[in-house]
Amino acid sequence: MTILVTGADGYLGWPTSLRIASRTDDRVVLVDNFGRREWVSEVGSVSATPVADIETRLEAAEEVHGLTNLSFVEGDLTDRSFVDELLQVHEPETIVHTAAQPSAPYSQINGERANFTQHNNMQSTRNLAWGFHENDLADTHLIETTTTGVYGAPEFPIPEGGATMENQGDRDDVPFPAMAGSWYHLTKSHDAANLRLANKQFGIPVSDVRTAITYGAATEETAADDRLATRFDFDYYFGVVAHRFAAQAIAGYPITVYGKGEQRKPFVSLEDAVEGLARLALNDPDDRPDDHVVYNQVTRPISIVEMGTTIAEVATKFGFDTEVEHFENPRDEDETHQMEIDNDRYMDLIGDQQVTFEEGIRGVFERLADRADRIGAYEDRFLPGVLEDRLDDDSAEAPPAADD
Repeated sequence: MTILVTGADGYLGWPTSLRIASRTDDRVVLVDNFGRREWVSEVGSVSATPVADIETRLEAAEEVHGLTNLSFVEGDLTDRSFVDELLQVHEPETIVHTAAQPSAPYSQINGERANFTQHNNMQSTRNLAWGFHENDLADTHLIETTTTGVYGAPEFPIPEGGATMENQGDRDDVPFPAMAGSWYHLTKSHDAANLRLANKQFGIPVSDVRTAITYGAATEETAADDRLATRFDFDYYFGVVAHRFAAQAIAGYPITVYGKGEQRKPFVSLEDAVEGLARLALNDPDDRPDDHVVYNQVTRPISIVEMGTTIAEVATKFGFDTEVEHFENPRDEDETHQMEIDNDRYMDLIGDQQVTFEEGIRGVFERLADRADRIGAYEDRFLPGVLEDRLDDDSAEAPPAADD
């Protein structure tokens, strides 16, 4: 049996690959085109934790964890011929599809990046779905990380997937309406719709894992050796809000909460996210769903201001003096929205939550406390507008280079 992991060089894909490989003797094939490294470099930033090249990572995985069942293929999933060859050579029974341009702010910079994001993300997923169909692999289990962002911010509890619609006395279950708030999030709304169609037309079993804002700097596997570290982005474009706040504290900046910050967002730890994907990938083929199944990959919603306060308190324990400051909100959003989201199916999959938000943030400071100089060199990347300024001024000076 072969399991493919796309986006396997990324923040979520790399630790997921290690977790899967550590629990099976089957071949685990990693696929990536190193796009995330290029995009972060383009916005003038770096990962706070240096990221080893893929050859070094694979060598360390074998040396530290004894993983001899990992291999790597470099390629672009938007290329139909590459995808067809990949599927024909490896004939996977399972694909964990984490590959994407994952940044909403990046997709909002200008039309060029909006177009790129939509083409890159949707073309990749369509190529996989049609590749299964046209290469007689319709039984391959496709596990894709979409996003809870496809739901938007409705004023009612969010179901785990679909919704019930009533019109003139008739009722039916329908897909949840796409209310995404960025050009990136809309790619995942389209992916969800396309995968639902692929399941209906081709019979492909699909697990649509709607990933929440993910926090944490390491998993059990990646923490074992610096060569195995996953990336940790902290800039405005690619650093999720929790990571950006932690980096601000380390660099000696206040934690910047936009507006009131009372809105609740869905969160999940890196450990809990990896565990769910690994369990889905390693399900016995006889136990796999033959339908399109949605999982809300979230452990609990947290308000932005609660998150900032928690990070400030943890930072103090590590010797970093910071405080929460409120700034004018550059986003058009309800600053008091109280999200409620069902997650029973996902929690049944992983069991109990493994890492709370506070525990995850403590782990972030344990790994990044000695990275203050590296983070400080890119401190102007905490806030929006820097990339736009660089695009307008070709002579803009970049910060010191740092090896990934």
